[in-house]
Amino acid sequence: QVQLVESGGGLVQPGGSLRLSCAASGRIYSITSMGWYRQAPDKERELVATITSGGVTNYADSVKGRFTISRDNGKNTVYLQMNSLKPEDTAAYYCNADNVVSGITRYLEIWGQGTLVTVSS
Repeated sequence: QVQLVESGGGLVQPGGSLRLSCAASGRIYSITSMGWYRQAPDKERELVATITSGGVTNYADSVKGRFTISRDNGKNTVYLQMNSLKPEDTAAYYCNADNVVSGITRYLEIWGQGTLVTVSS
């Protein structure tokens, strides 16, 4: 069984920074892509950033230049460094892993439980 465990959310003032982490547990052979999505109250879940095992990144326009996604393939962990946070960044942030191979099992998509980020003065 593969699980994603997120950490690092919390309350921060506008202009501040937070770093989210997401570790995939289990006997993992490979993960094609990992990323972060977020969902604000009364809004649909949206992509924040993704990164492939080869390091190719993709960002939502709203976070470009402020957020940085990185990945440690050896630890099956993805990070999201969030700088210059704005109140509109307030949301539950969810970790995602695509095409996860664990033993003889292939998971198309796995989601974490989510971690709350609140940007407020």
